[in-house]
Amino acid sequence: MTARLLLGLEGKRILVLGGGQGMGEATARLVASLGGAVALVDREAERAERVAAEIAKSGGAALPYSFDVLDDDALVAGIRQVERECGPLDGMVSVIGMAAWSPLIDMDMATWDLDHGRNLRYFFLAAREVARCLLDRGAAGSIACVSSVDGLRSAPLHAAYGAAKAGLINLAKSMAEEWSPHGIRVNIVAAGAVVTPRVPHTGAEGEARMMARVPMRRRASVDEIASALVFFLSDMSSYVTGETLAVDGGYTAATLFDLGRKVPDA
Repeated sequence: MTARLLLGLEGKRILVLGGGQGMGEATARLVASLGGAVALVDREAERAERVAAEIAKSGGAALPYSFDVLDDDALVAGIRQVERECGPLDGMVSVIGMAAWSPLIDMDMATWDLDHGRNLRYFFLAAREVARCLLDRGAAGSIACVSSVDGLRSAPLHAAYGAAKAGLINLAKSMAEEWSPHGIRVNIVAAGAVVTPRVPHTGAEGEARMMARVPMRRRASVDEIASALVFFLSDMSSYVTGETLAVDGGYTAATLFDLGRKVPDA
């Protein structure tokens, strides 16, 4: 059986929020390579247009869109526009999120609200709109989103982000239970440290210090996160919903204690 048949993405229409670069771009390219049609959304139209054009040039199907996911009306209107122009959606994936850095004692409510808006609130609205589209036509579908290991463990100096990512993980469980009877699955990828355009390599010394607590001693590539997201979109995960998969090089599995074991260097 070919990969396309096994994954079941041939002809599926997938909305990719944050598809203009990094993890979203990698996800869009992978979906398209497996026969899916992608609607790419990025707040910068040029990025979405570039990725869509490159996918089309390689024989895939992609259309670019640009709207602000933090604007409730624009987000809902944008998803409805995608449905009108691309056809009924079969799934959605989002990689959108960002952290503000501040000690809790100094954090103001504007910062708190900003991080909850761009990591949790928008996803509720987007997933609900896609679920409504699926429910209206009695169709099954899959929704996936990138959370973070900061939603599984503490997030010092960026606690608003960690709290929002933890909320995202819990929200997905509630969505999964409510929507599973209708064939709609919702799953989360909790990403560890990833090399992205926004967070590039920090040099050998900085990377070594950052990776000291990661058993695999490296950051993930955007393609490794995309593979996990596409697994959740695909038929390979047809009996999986409400789950959070940590793609973190072993970070959340590692002990904090020195037990006298020698760990070989990379």
